[in-house]
Amino acid sequence: MTVIPAARPPSSFAVAASPGRPRPAPDYVAAPPPLCLFPGRRLLSPLRLAVSSRLHFSKPSSGANGSLEGSSSSSGSGGELHPALPPPPRSGQGARVFVTLPPDAVGPSGQVARKKTMGASFMALSAAGVEGVAVECWWGIVEREAPGVYDWGGYMDLVMLAQRYGLKVRATMAFHQWGTGPGDPGWIPLPRWVLEEMDKEPDLAFADRFGRRNKEYISLGCDVLPVLRGRSPIQAYSDFMRSFRDTFRDFLGVVITEIQVGMGPAGELRYPSCPPEKLIRARAAAELGEFQCYDKHMLASLSACAQKVGMHEWGCGGPFGASNFPQNPEETAFFKSDGSWNTPYGQFFLEWYSGLLLLHGERLCMVADFIFLGTGVQISAKLAGIHWHYGTNSHPSELTAGYYNTLIRDGYLPIARMFGRYRMTLCCMCFDMRDSEESSNPRSSPEGFLRQLLYAARMCKLPLTGENSFARLDEASLDQVVKNSKLYYGGAYEASLSFNYVRMNRSLFDSHNWSRFTRFVKRMSDIQNFRARLDLRGTESFLSSASCAEDVGRALVCH
Repeated sequence: MTVIPAARPPSSFAVAASPGRPRPAPDYVAAPPPLCLFPGRRLLSPLRLAVSSRLHFSKPSSGANGSLEGSSSSSGSGGELHPALPPPPRSGQGARVFVTLPPDAVGPSGQVARKKTMGASFMALSAAGVEGVAVECWWGIVEREAPGVYDWGGYMDLVMLAQRYGLKVRATMAFHQWGTGPGDPGWIPLPRWVLEEMDKEPDLAFADRFGRRNKEYISLGCDVLPVLRGRSPIQAYSDFMRSFRDTFRDFLGVVITEIQVGMGPAGELRYPSCPPEKLIRARAAAELGEFQCYDKHMLASLSACAQKVGMHEWGCGGPFGASNFPQNPEETAFFKSDGSWNTPYGQFFLEWYSGLLLLHGERLCMVADFIFLGTGVQISAKLAGIHWHYGTNSHPSELTAGYYNTLIRDGYLPIARMFGRYRMTLCCMCFDMRDSEESSNPRSSPEGFLRQLLYAARMCKLPLTGENSFARLDEASLDQVVKNSKLYYGGAYEASLSFNYVRMNRSLFDSHNWSRFTRFVKRMSDIQNFRARLDLRGTESFLSSASCAEDVGRALVCH
């Protein structure tokens, strides 16, 4: 085991900004003052429509599903992002394709799982023209033994294997758990010593109004409190990233070209409003989610903010009438079309709740920007694709996740602007999804959600990484990825768009799937094929990669 002691960061976290980037204010990160995100009680008027999410919703509006009757919307599923937005300059290349490795690519013991099969897989991916692989570096595996003791051995083997086959690596700093619980065969929890601290102090975990604890990710209410054996969570995340940088210094900018900073459950900047077992079926069940603001640290911040605006009664907890039990938001007092989400109290609470999430994201952007300064890697962060109530006025499932996005407020533009201050890449899902698949839930619009997010990314000139929501390789889904990529393609940077296929499994190397996948990689990677109709199989590169895929398929069957 490669043991690397942690380097202690400066206690104040007063980090310097890189050249050309904004200089962050040290006290924004250093101290945990009670959060109040607006100085007075001036709140949004429901008539002030800055950027309406309805502009990006692809289904007709009707009062039946909670939207405004008579409001205009686009009835088409494609088209321009926004009529006032000028098209960005085109680059000379298409979108690079990466493949995300299985979550257990490095096992609980810190060793590469099925190393020979992994090598054959890398050979096939390289022959198919894939740019590289994406891998989660799990906090619960690397720092599993004790605080400040890091085992990067398995990940070093993976990086060297990728280098051998000419593949680039995207590494995710995964500070969250994977799987639904100990009974899940793919279960990867937080480090054991972190869970021990959570057992001693339950308020390190998120809690909903029923007192149910969620240990997917440490509550961001204690971001800068020394609750992890003398370190704050932000310090622990920083030490982890610093150890990664020092261990892989020779590969950064050459083999490892991007670092994705995990910022919440599933690595996404959001609250765990739905537990993993519910999130799996959240789309079909149209889960509203629960506000995660009932641990003592979150409640203390809410109370202080309420006192700041002179409304003490607003600081006692989350909104009344925001129950997750009815799946129809029109049956709730808070989320219904004319509900309290759009009252002064609702706007106060949602500003605080979403603002605390933004503050958490900015803290991580700031430290990652400082730690990886000068290494040549691009930094990225991921947002969740929560679309199953996009056609309502209040967008309840987005609100409980921390995205203050409604019919009258763009909740993604502030996040994009924050990422833009640190020149980060935005990663988002739903590239493979179509509204026509959501017939069982007329309030859902993955295409509308994605267009709004793409618009925010284009406005802030963010490089973009798309991802599929489902591991499928049918022609319709792959065509949808190409279509959505064309909505953004170009941007302000030479290589502004890329795509992560999530994720590598046995099915990928099935001969029919592999045939479709290799053609898809060619379409995405070549600007000419991006615009033109793709010829059928028969190229030399296809035949070469197909033989590699057959080898991988045989190897996987043996395991």
